[in-house]
Amino acid sequence: MNHIDLLDEFCDTLWLEDGLSRNTIDSYRSDLKQLSRFLDKKNLLEADHALLLSFLAHQSKKKASTTSRELSSIKRFFRFALDRGKITRDPTLEIESPKLSRGLPKSLSESDVEQLLDSPETGHPTGLRDRAMLEVLYASGLRVSELVGLRLAQVSLDMGVVRISGKGSKERLVPIGEEAIDWISRYMKDARPLILDGKKSDHLFVTSRGSMMSRQAFWYLIKRHAAKAGIAKPLSPHTLRHAFATHLLNHGADLRVVQLLLGHSDVSTTQIYTHVARERLKSLHEKHHPRG
Repeated sequence: MNHIDLLDEFCDTLWLEDGLSRNTIDSYRSDLKQLSRFLDKKNLLEADHALLLSFLAHQSKKKASTTSRELSSIKRFFRFALDRGKITRDPTLEIESPKLSRGLPKSLSESDVEQLLDSPETGHPTGLRDRAMLEVLYASGLRVSELVGLRLAQVSLDMGVVRISGKGSKERLVPIGEEAIDWISRYMKDARPLILDGKKSDHLFVTSRGSMMSRQAFWYLIKRHAAKAGIAKPLSPHTLRHAFATHLLNHGADLRVVQLLLGHSDVSTTQIYTHVARERLKSLHEKHHPRG
């Protein structure tokens, strides 16, 4: 078996056994193809410790987070090759990942969020849809792919939850709150039928083509509404996810609860928010302790 066939088998395994998304698998494949090009199209399985270090040194001009991700892809591939008996020794064993500073992502204040949510023209069908989408995103902390991919069957307005199949096909129930429920109800009644104009779709949030909105289109939509609201901070759909987590912690939520709501399989991923929780505890201590 040549390394191209093994790479295909590796990617199939990531999908079949680990349930990784197509975007994640494409990233693995792209990283390994870059290594193959660096090796001048030699067989990937011929790469040794020294060649891999040369490749990583060549990549060092990139951001540390990118290099770290590339090394993670390479390590996983060679572990797979070792398990399949294609190599006798893993050449990545003594290669350490670059240390990353995990600062808190840029977030929005609560007043920023209010301005953003008030931006869409709700007298227009697409404006009402946009308001409902922004409300759901902020109320639930969904990933943008989870939001735009929501289907009608995943939403229970009676129970006030959405059922999400997230990374690794792990399912979670996420509450969305009364405000978001109200905006979804208004959108479903007054806007969705007009946007579809007789077309059929099982997606919750739709475009005039009758299809779901793309992640890129939603990103553009957020930037447009932010500009209208006068928010000059860099903004993306992920910013509202971070605002969701930060504001929950500011109002006393437990870090483990935030982990479950965000769909992080490991609390270490949620650790970027620990200093928010720590500042909250400090302010409570100063306010309520006699020697605070």
